[in-house]
Amino acid sequence: MTSLPDTGIRLLEPREGAAAVPAQWGVPWPRGAVRELPALDLVGEDGATPVDSWVTARWPDGSVKWSGHAGLAPTGEGQLLPREGTGPDAGGETPAGADGSGRVRIEEAADGGLRVVSDRLTLEVGPGTAPIRALRAEGREVGVAGRLVASSAASADPRAPRREHEVRIDDVRVERAGEQQAVLRLAGRHEVDGESVLPVVLRLYVTAGTPRVRIVHSIVWDADPERLFLTSLGLRVDVPLRAAPYDRHVRLAGGAGGFLTEAVQGVTGLRRDPGEEVRRAQVEGRPTPPLTEWAETVSGRLRFVPCWDAWTLRQLSPDGYTVAKRTDAEHPWIAAPGGSRSRGYAYVGDTHGGIGAGLRDFWRIHPTQLDVEGARGDAATLTVWMYSPAAEPMDLRFFHDGLGQDTFEDQLEALEITYEDYEPGFGDARGIARTHELVLDALGATPPSEELSALAAACALPPQPAASPERIRAAGVLGIWAPVDRSTPQRAHLEDRLLFLREHYLREVEQRRWYGFWDHGDVMHTYDRDRHTWRYDVGGYAWDNSELSPDLWLWTDFLRSGDAAVFRLAEAMSRHTGEVDQYHAGPFVGLGTRHNVQHFGCSAKQLRVSSAVYRRHHFFLTADERVGELLDEVAASEDALLRVDATRKVRTDVYAPDRRALAIGLGTDLGALLGAWLTAWERHGDAGAEEKIRGALAGIGALRQGFFTGEALWDLEARRFDTTRERIQVSHLAAVFGLAEIVPELLDLVDDPGFARAWDEYCRYYLATPEEQTERFGAPLTGISLIPAYSRLLAQHAASAEDPELAARAWDAFLLGKGDQVNSDSMVARADWSLTSVDGPTVLEPVLEADFLGTNGAAQYGLSAIANLALIGEHLPARIPYLNGNDVGDDDDGAAAIASAGEARR
Repeated sequence: MTSLPDTGIRLLEPREGAAAVPAQWGVPWPRGAVRELPALDLVGEDGATPVDSWVTARWPDGSVKWSGHAGLAPTGEGQLLPREGTGPDAGGETPAGADGSGRVRIEEAADGGLRVVSDRLTLEVGPGTAPIRALRAEGREVGVAGRLVASSAASADPRAPRREHEVRIDDVRVERAGEQQAVLRLAGRHEVDGESVLPVVLRLYVTAGTPRVRIVHSIVWDADPERLFLTSLGLRVDVPLRAAPYDRHVRLAGGAGGFLTEAVQGVTGLRRDPGEEVRRAQVEGRPTPPLTEWAETVSGRLRFVPCWDAWTLRQLSPDGYTVAKRTDAEHPWIAAPGGSRSRGYAYVGDTHGGIGAGLRDFWRIHPTQLDVEGARGDAATLTVWMYSPAAEPMDLRFFHDGLGQDTFEDQLEALEITYEDYEPGFGDARGIARTHELVLDALGATPPSEELSALAAACALPPQPAASPERIRAAGVLGIWAPVDRSTPQRAHLEDRLLFLREHYLREVEQRRWYGFWDHGDVMHTYDRDRHTWRYDVGGYAWDNSELSPDLWLWTDFLRSGDAAVFRLAEAMSRHTGEVDQYHAGPFVGLGTRHNVQHFGCSAKQLRVSSAVYRRHHFFLTADERVGELLDEVAASEDALLRVDATRKVRTDVYAPDRRALAIGLGTDLGALLGAWLTAWERHGDAGAEEKIRGALAGIGALRQGFFTGEALWDLEARRFDTTRERIQVSHLAAVFGLAEIVPELLDLVDDPGFARAWDEYCRYYLATPEEQTERFGAPLTGISLIPAYSRLLAQHAASAEDPELAARAWDAFLLGKGDQVNSDSMVARADWSLTSVDGPTVLEPVLEADFLGTNGAAQYGLSAIANLALIGEHLPARIPYLNGNDVGDDDDGAAAIASAGEARR
């Protein structure tokens, strides 16, 4: 057996139970260590479990950089090891299973359908309005006619008539086929009143050893928000029922591991007792004894016991769900006990089998709903609603009438008061998307309560395997960072501040209720100290939409800490920002939207929001196919700048987008493009993307002012910059949207001395003294701001130059936080980062606030602290100075108190 780099795999969170459910994850490999992936097993305390393995990225030398893995979720820690007789150079990845080999087999049907067979279930799919044709467990058909259901109205009036959608799948294909897992991709559209709208993709994951089909549903909103108001969206499956009503079972998940446990015809709680074994069997979901063994006082009167036909669980807010049931549509709903936050899982079936179904983040993405109907008949329907039909119609119109902003002059004037960049026709939802994760469990019988609870738990929070921070760091991937190090009081102090920021946003998501169909995953931009709330209703201060890279901060924080909570926060943010804040269709495709009261509201449509830099971590750590699709969408996003000039409102020169001279900002635009091109190159070996990278780097290196040119003209055909431009322009935003993180990766991959020199100059001179800037440029630079954020650029130069004096200057810039009035960095210089409790009549609900924090500052503080600790951590000053005179040093009791408080939080 040939050795591989030691690769331990752990679960981010402990699992509830040991239900057999699928898992998928990614692993990085050091350059040159693995030429081709061998067949791999995940070896733990319970033995070896085979996994599928495939390459998701390669180094320039062709060796494996990242790999994806899928199989059964482990119950604890394990090691990825080559299967006996294989090794890193054995030649070839895990064999595909499409030809009938392996534990998952795929068969093609004559009409374009597919049949996937594993040891635990059989799934049949095909084109049409019911694409999930059949689910079989233990040789029995337990689910049929799985389909998407939806409805809409022509106005936002809740009383408006509702029209049913027909959702038709017309493209069915195998996206990935392995021994352990098959991934099917089904694509189609909604048909509404003769109009084809709302493109949809369903990804179905079938994994050996589990009855679970994982489903990833993605929908693009391309309908006119003035004419189509969504009133429901769900996944429905029919469940054949063969047993007597008293042997039919319904389960609805609560919030703490429990269920509403009911039968269609209940025999507990009656005036007469059918017998203890009968009662116990019904509650446990087992076949009841024959009627001849029941007490005759019950068996002879069963016709008088109601049979219930329908159940509904409605989660219309993040704080409460209601449950009700009824005997038929002509009779009323009877309320059952409710609760706060359902796990979002339901089961219907009988002693011959059934279907469990659920929706991840059920209460977080409200309004949601679970319905069971037709349970008295030959087949029940089980519906998981991603948008509840009991909710108000979804309204995606823009939130104000324009306020008279008809000219650029008025729009720029309004920007000065509300920070909202408005332009008629640009605050358009058409083209945004949303992705949901669901499950269907094909079960041969009603499961015991413990098994059902474990299935529900793994739906609500899917098990996520991951490598350790040390193992990821050893692979040399994803930029500049190092695992958490608390070896000195100064390091411990900065680590505690990073911990404070992470925990603050986790807490804010909950106490501010940043949840909902379109909102879950994003955070707010700026805090309102007067109202003790975030500025959710003020122009450009509301939803953050990736402004100043919170996505990147959270992912980098996870890489170094391995913290499960920050992974989930970053994962939700990536799911949101990659879907909702980015356009996937229409005139703005390939671009994202700047921060606004509505995620799509701002007229600034920019590459800096749709940037692949913010999605790469999610993809590489999970190998998620939908995220990979999003990365492919922006692989050539420079074309979007032909349709929208991002600086059209403030240009003083005459410019029209030109394929041979396309204006590219050498900061926010460039960082996004380099991230997109690098990702396409390493994922697909895309020669065109590599050519763009090399051309861009060479061009910047040839510009006399390098990055300080500010903007350069790109030839889309020649894939080169015009290098004759001679000007100096500085933007304080240039490096804070991923440029500072993606360039070091490229410097490690591409040998271009001119570009390396240009980057080193940028890192050196942005925070240089006025005298040093004058010597280089003829005058001091203007537009310098965000000093602590740019300290990490100076740290890059200091580290490469091995200059302790410049390292000290970088730490001074970071720790003292000198910024302009607009982009204040004063949070950095505060010695006391603490929370204030606010309650009483001035707030809606009591809150713990940190009113000195905003997302711009938090994200950039986090990224700079992480980079500086990795680059120049050994040059941290003996005492950490703050403007108010409260220092932290080796002999400082305050440092010990801070470290103690941090330990208590952990």
